[in-house]
Amino acid sequence: MPFFTIIIPLYNKENYVESALKSILNQTFTDFEVIIVNDCSTDKSVSKIESYLSDKVTLIHHEKNKGLSATRNTGIRNAKAEYVMYLDADDLWKTTFLETIHRLISNFPEAKIYGTNYEEIYGNRVLKPFNNSDALADNFEGIIDFFKLNVKQGIYNHGSVCFHKSVFEKVGYYDEKIRFSQDIDFNIRANYFFKLAYSNTNQMSYFMQTDNQITRSSILHYQIPDYDKYEDWAKTNPDLKKQLDFLRYVLVKKLKKDGDKSLWKKIIKPIQLRNLNWKQVILLYVPKSGLLFLDSIKMRLMNKGIKVATYSNTK
Repeated sequence: MPFFTIIIPLYNKENYVESALKSILNQTFTDFEVIIVNDCSTDKSVSKIESYLSDKVTLIHHEKNKGLSATRNTGIRNAKAEYVMYLDADDLWKTTFLETIHRLISNFPEAKIYGTNYEEIYGNRVLKPFNNSDALADNFEGIIDFFKLNVKQGIYNHGSVCFHKSVFEKVGYYDEKIRFSQDIDFNIRANYFFKLAYSNTNQMSYFMQTDNQITRSSILHYQIPDYDKYEDWAKTNPDLKKQLDFLRYVLVKKLKKDGDKSLWKKIIKPIQLRNLNWKQVILLYVPKSGLLFLDSIKMRLMNKGIKVATYSNTK
């Protein structure tokens, strides 16, 4: 039985998937299997990885396109290992990623979730995420409070995290009805019940501007998470309430920019403004034209290597 199962969800990533797979095969820790789940790609993605198939690297085909949640769920159900992780076909791991996760598992067995920091790639530019990792020492490894730290960008992303199978047994799999922010919905459930061990070292490269990224397209026709269903949990966890309100803030801005006329008004109602900083409160009520204008400025600065965001402390 392998120690890790690594799942690659694959849909039309012919220009990237081979590099992603190579970044796995070049790991310093080698006790793993790779399951590539092809969600009905229509390009040459499958042909790019066929020569790598072996007892260690297997390929599963969906008969019809089911989306990212279902693709991950297929991989989980076929996983042989007790520890499961994912790498999207357009992202890369540093060679020591699995070694780092294995060390976290050995040193912090009380945790069932294990994550690392990451870097963001914008074309030829490498930038740090605004994700509260600066609140930790550069070489920090230990148990962290997910909901306390995760009120900016993700303290980890779904290419830099590993879950023990008991997590899925307790909280369920990915919600296949959700087609936007399904990772966030799962993170809330998983981290509510289980401890997170974290390494504040950069072990993963997250490419922000590749093909077929839903975060760069309209979400008006997608099922989105219902954060209201976690409000009962938040009654006894103020940090979770802060995170839910932050997530609503992000969703309201996205819906406005996509041209939504009414849903954002429903999502904004449960937000307690004290859980946001002053910049976020202002942007909640800025119209679509203003948000798009600010985005254009943000992109101009990004092209110069300057990253700006509203993710400063809420207090």
